[in-house]
Amino acid sequence: MFETLSDRLTSVFSSLRSKGRLSDADIDATTREIRIALLEADVALPVVKAFVARVKERARGAEVSQALNPAQQVVKIVNDELIEILGGETRRLRYAKTPPTVIMLAGLQGSGKTTLAGKLATWLREQGHVPLLVAADLQRPNAVQQLQVMGERAKVAVYAPEPGNGVGDPVDVARRSVDEARRQQHDIVIIDTAGRLGIDQEMMRQAADIRDAVTPDEILFVVDAMIGQDAVTTAQAFMDGVGFDGVVLTKLDGDARGGAALSVRHITGRPIMFASTGEKIEDFDAFHPDRMASRILDMGDILTLIEQAQKTFDEEQAAKMASKLTAGENFTLEDFLEQMMMVQKMGPIKNLLGMMPGMGQMRDQINSIDDRDLDRIAAIIRSMTPAERQDPKIINGSRRARIANGSGTTVSAVSNLVTRFFEAQKMMKRMAGGMGIPGMPGGKGKGGKAAKKAKKGRRVSGDPRKAALGKTAAAEQPAEPRKGGALGNLGGLGGKLPPGVELPPGFDPSKLRLPGQK
Repeated sequence: MFETLSDRLTSVFSSLRSKGRLSDADIDATTREIRIALLEADVALPVVKAFVARVKERARGAEVSQALNPAQQVVKIVNDELIEILGGETRRLRYAKTPPTVIMLAGLQGSGKTTLAGKLATWLREQGHVPLLVAADLQRPNAVQQLQVMGERAKVAVYAPEPGNGVGDPVDVARRSVDEARRQQHDIVIIDTAGRLGIDQEMMRQAADIRDAVTPDEILFVVDAMIGQDAVTTAQAFMDGVGFDGVVLTKLDGDARGGAALSVRHITGRPIMFASTGEKIEDFDAFHPDRMASRILDMGDILTLIEQAQKTFDEEQAAKMASKLTAGENFTLEDFLEQMMMVQKMGPIKNLLGMMPGMGQMRDQINSIDDRDLDRIAAIIRSMTPAERQDPKIINGSRRARIANGSGTTVSAVSNLVTRFFEAQKMMKRMAGGMGIPGMPGGKGKGGKAAKKAKKGRRVSGDPRKAALGKTAAAEQPAEPRKGGALGNLGGLGGKLPPGVELPPGFDPSKLRLPGQK
């Protein structure tokens, strides 16, 4: 959602790279472009003014004038200020000293509270908690049924004593849910409250009554990141009417310009705690201001990428694959399919590549990537026999036609996959062989070709005089041989004579004394 802002800021900083020193005119021009970029991203005007003023103040300070690379220093300043405006440090949930911890969700209708309740419950369950979802939205049609479906997907219990659709007292349901959680030993209660299409007194009064009835440990305001400036107005109204402890942004995977994320925290003074980044129930995580600022400035988000890999990849499978490559065993199509499925579990390929630094410059190519291509590759491999997966060399023309028919693809697609796999297999073998790097398994260090050559012994020259000379040098050589052979490092030749140069018969190089030697 920050693509427009990221592109504008990246172009602003690229124009500074050629400058050895920044003048006041350069700083004014840069901050003017930053102001335009933020306004185009739908950031609230007070936030833009405060942000630009702070950047301009720091850019004119000693930290830039004394910098070796002023452009990089300005990028650092903007990054620091973005982190500050997004909340500074990651805000964690506060848990009650005596369970259960009560979390109340508030927000407008359509902001995604019910879906987010299921995502939050899944996130907490994966961390070892036992959450209970509470259906306190009794106004919206089928809101109770929707929460029950989300509870099944999240694999958590749902407390829904009332049918909803206008029937039941939400305040009484919220109050009884805390007692139910104690009886059933749930350590967290997540209360889904009703919303409205707009701010009204009835919604505010109901939310305030639920707050007073259960005394929640955390009140989270759920805001749709795509509503732009209205997010700030709505957040301020909720802050004055009910109050909340943190903000949750939903629909961050949409095409919104991102102004809400940069404005809500500055206007309300409450941190952004969570972010929903997709339609799947797993597309939810804690909000990290430093990582979001890094994404905006096209510097990537490697930490999130690593965390996703750690949650997705099986350690035993990864260790098994690593040992297989180290031992130099063949990398088969079965292994390739297994690795591809692991990567696919981490999410859309476009999202994964978007976390890599500098990928903003390749956005068009990344957007053209279709995850269905991976499904086609998987279909081709699954249409092969076990023998064909182990040894693709046996796949001839008739086999390729059968595989193409079985996978619903073309013979050329099967041929391209087999060809690319052979190239990948060669690379894997090179990696298993250490790629010729000393010290790596199979490399030129210990255990490599050099060690094998050393075991064969010293080669004897076919020239009788040189052979005799070699035997004499070996007999006279001390126990700890000097580097460069019998001649030492004479003349920088490393112990080797130039072509056509021969030593006289009976010459003993070990008795040679060079200048400076005793």
